[in-house]
Amino acid sequence: MWRIYYLMHVLREKRGVGVVEIILILVVLIGLVIIFKSQLTSLVQTIFEKITSESAGI
Repeated sequence: MWRIYYLMHVLREKRGVGVVEIILILVVLIGLVIIFKSQLTSLVQTIFEKITSESAGI
C-alpha cells in the first residue's frame, strides 16, 4: 500500500527541468558544434572512409 502512496507523491511533485534550462543546454550544444565543426567533419569523414574500406574487404 505504501508503494501506491509513494507513486502518487512522485507524480504530484512539481520539480522538473524548466524551459530555460533546456534552452541553455541547447545553446551550449549548438555553440560547441559551431566551434568544433571542422574537427567533427573530419572525424566523421575518417570514420566513414574506414567503414567503406573495411566493408570492401568482406
